[in-house]
Amino acid sequence: MTTEVSPLLLVSRGDDHVLRLTLNNPDKRNALATPLLALIADALDAAREDEGVRCAVITGSDKLFAAGADINEIAVKDVAGALADPRVGIWGRIRAFSKPLIAAVEGWCLGAGNELLMCCDLAVAGEGAKFGQPETNLGIIPGAGGTATLPRVVGRMAAMQMVLLGQPIDAATALRLGLIIEVVADGTALARAEALALAIAGRAPVAIRQGKALVNAAFELPHSAHLAAERQAFSALFGTADKAEGIASFKERRSAVWTGH
Repeated sequence: MTTEVSPLLLVSRGDDHVLRLTLNNPDKRNALATPLLALIADALDAAREDEGVRCAVITGSDKLFAAGADINEIAVKDVAGALADPRVGIWGRIRAFSKPLIAAVEGWCLGAGNELLMCCDLAVAGEGAKFGQPETNLGIIPGAGGTATLPRVVGRMAAMQMVLLGQPIDAATALRLGLIIEVVADGTALARAEALALAIAGRAPVAIRQGKALVNAAFELPHSAHLAAERQAFSALFGTADKAEGIASFKERRSAVWTGH
């Protein structure tokens, strides 16, 4: 296991093909200030190009995931500053990560923290976790997916409730709405997320990346165009070594050895 330690983000990986990112700014409640957000994007950019990484897990502390953006950054911005905010590009880089990204949530997951959660493909939460978009409490609205992505995930009225009232929902509600996939005992979200990551990392890498891309396309493409894109991706996989290995291993009743090619 190798670990890179920074004041804001811990980055570690071993020989299991899983990258682990830990938000590490407890004094600011893991507030997603621009420097921390950029470090997350940098780590995911590097992982995208690293064939040794097949899946990533992102988590916070045992008390909170991330309590929002940095209020001090928001306080000094005017309209021009908000429109020219480099965070827009940083968020785009995080959303563009082509490999599976799993969130492990304990405690508070608010504002930009909830928007980071929605950049992930799967999320597991401790039963005491809380999720919310409280930006209207500050006289603003969410700016990184809290009005654009959230209703696509949880539905229009649930998103309206979270945005207009600014009140958090609990883990059981987040599960019911589809914001997360599983609720576990407090303190065990990371272990469960890592187990999911290891399971995904043990599967065919190219197929996994294409599966992620094509599921996400449902939010972008009309149905007919999506069906065409799906079929094109499906057909392209027939030329991969992993497809040949998958068929051979199935016929020979053995575990597949995936190469990612």
